[in-house]
Amino acid sequence: QVQLVESGGRSVQAGASLRLSCVASGFTFSEEAMGWFRQAPGKKHEFVAVISWGGSSRFYSDSVKGRFTISRDNDKNTVYLQMKSLKPDDTAVYYCAARASSFISAMASEYDYWGQGTQVTVSS
Repeated sequence: QVQLVESGGRSVQAGASLRLSCVASGFTFSEEAMGWFRQAPGKKHEFVAVISWGGSSRFYSDSVKGRFTISRDNDKNTVYLQMKSLKPDDTAVYYCAARASSFISAMASEYDYWGQGTQVTVSS
C-alpha cells in the first residue's frame, strides 16, 4: 500500500523558517520523482518544487525560488522542503506527491500518489 505522510507544518510569523518532511512507503522511492504542491483556501493546487529520483535535477516555482529548497534522502525514503523567509502568501496546505517516472514535472496531473497534506500558516 502506497503511503506518503507529510509532517512539519505549523503556524509561524512572517520571516520564519520551516522544514517539511514526507516519508514514503509502498513503492520504490528511489526510482520516482518527488514534488511538493500547495493549496490555499479557494485556490487550485499550485506547484512548489520537484526533485528527480537521484536529486540531480530540481525545479521551483517562481514564487518560492531562492527561498525554498527541496531535497531527498533515498536511504530514508524521505523528501524535504526547507522553507525560509516565509510570507503570508505561503499559507496553504502542503502536499508531497510521487511521480512514477525519473523525469521531473510541474503538472499535478502527472503525479500518481499524494499525501494527506500538512498545514502551514504564516501570519504577518
